[in-house]
Amino acid sequence: MLTGLGAAFFYLFAFVAIASAVMVISARNPVHSVLYLILTFFNAAALFILTGAEFLGMILLVVYIGAVAVLFLFVVMMLDVDFASMKRGALDYAPIGAMVGIVLASELLIVLGAQFIGVGQPGSVASPTPDPLTRTNTAALGDIIYTDYIFFFQIAGMVLLVAMIGAIVLTLRPTRPGVKRQNMGKQVARKVEDSIDVVDVETGKGL
Repeated sequence: MLTGLGAAFFYLFAFVAIASAVMVISARNPVHSVLYLILTFFNAAALFILTGAEFLGMILLVVYIGAVAVLFLFVVMMLDVDFASMKRGALDYAPIGAMVGIVLASELLIVLGAQFIGVGQPGSVASPTPDPLTRTNTAALGDIIYTDYIFFFQIAGMVLLVAMIGAIVLTLRPTRPGVKRQNMGKQVARKVEDSIDVVDVETGKGL
């Protein structure tokens, strides 16, 4: 349980995270939405660190802020998407969004009220909690990921690789006018005679 100053920081980070998450979906400029998303990730990482899950906090900073959010920002800036026309039809999906929000809120209330309705702890734990005096949770998670779940870890890496390649393919437009692209074959076949002109300038008649 967080008490005193720790609880105050927890509520502060939680409030900023919720406010920035609301701004993500309400900002008119898509670039501003991505920047608010980065702010949300920062505060969520701070919440993880406050609760003792420093590995999840660092992963959230490195993966989501350092890669996913930056990727979103570049895709938004490089793709010529008419976001104004997309937001004009946002009200059509309001009933579905409200239904999903109600379901998520109900699940959160069930989780928060579990201690009052008699939900006990699970009978068995798959992996024991490490001793904080000898090992950190980061070391324990590393042992589990790279031994018991190495196959799923590799699959997740391949999914991220495919997403990165897909973003590059979407932003690559070889026929875009006014853009100069590198021609590797032409550069390799280039000769000195085609690149340099040797001019014999007489003395006193230079530039």
